[in-house]
Amino acid sequence: MSNIVATFSIVAFDPETDSLGVAVQSKFLAVGAVVPWARAGVGAVATQAMANYNYGPRGLDLMSEGKSAGETVEALTSADEGRDHRQVGVVDTRGGTATFTGSECFDWAGGVTGEHYAAQGNILVGRETVGAMARTYEEAEGDLAARLLAALDAGQEAGGDSRGRQSAALLVVREGGGYGGDNDRVIDLRVDDHPDPIEELMRIRDLHTLYFGETGPEDVVAIDGDVRDQVVSSLKDLGYLAEDEPDDEALYRALAVFLGTENFEEREQARGYVDRAVLEFMRAQR
Repeated sequence: MSNIVATFSIVAFDPETDSLGVAVQSKFLAVGAVVPWARAGVGAVATQAMANYNYGPRGLDLMSEGKSAGETVEALTSADEGRDHRQVGVVDTRGGTATFTGSECFDWAGGVTGEHYAAQGNILVGRETVGAMARTYEEAEGDLAARLLAALDAGQEAGGDSRGRQSAALLVVREGGGYGGDNDRVIDLRVDDHPDPIEELMRIRDLHTLYFGETGPEDVVAIDGDVRDQVVSSLKDLGYLAEDEPDDEALYRALAVFLGTENFEEREQARGYVDRAVLEFMRAQR
C-alpha cells in the first residue's frame, strides 16, 4: 500500500468567477505533488488511490480538446488496465462533473457529484467523509478557495482517511489570476508533512490572502492625519525611517522599500495611499 494515494478530495468550478480548484488531504507525503491538477478555462482533476499521475495532464488535455468531464473520465479509465485500482474526480467549465472509483480500491471508497463539484475518497473511515464535503461545499460562503477548504475540513471532521493525516494541498486557477497577472495560478499551496495539515493549510491560505489578496476600493486608505502618523511611527519602529517627521518624499520612499522587502508589492497603492491590510500588518509588527 506504500504507493497508494489514499485520500479525500474535492474538485470544483465557480461559474461566477470562472475559477477552478482542487482541495485534498491524505496520509501520504506531499500529496499536492500528485493529486491536484487544474487549468484555467479547461477543468480540474484529482487523481488518487493507486494514482495514475498521467490522469492529471491527460485529463486536462482531453477537456481542452472539447471533451466533457464525463467523457474525460471514460477516456482515461477505458485506456487504463489498472483502472480498477484508480480513483479520479473531474470538473469542466461547462458545468460537467464526474467521479470514478475502481472496484479494487480499498474501503471505504467512493464519490459523489453535485452542481459544479465532485468529491471522492478512499481508505476512509466511512462514506460520511464524502457526504460532509458535498454538503459543506454546497452551503459554504466565500470565494472558491474558502469553500474548498471548508469542505475539506468537514471531511476530516466526519472521519477522513482511516490511516490518519499527513499532507494537504489547495490549487485554484483563473485566467490571468496568478502573481503578476501573466499566469493562472491564483493559489497553489501545499503542506507536505504536518500533524494537522488542513489547519496548517488554512493558516498559510490566510497568509496568502494577506500578501496577495485583491484590495477592494473600501480598503484603500489615504495617508494623512492619524494614518500618516501611524505609518511614520511603524516605519520608524521597523527600521525603514530614521526621522520622526519625514517629508513626503522620504516617507513614500521608505514605504516603497517596506512593501518590496515584506512582499507586499501586489498590494501597493498609488502615491499617498495604503492598503488597509498592510496598515494593520504594520501596526501588528510594532
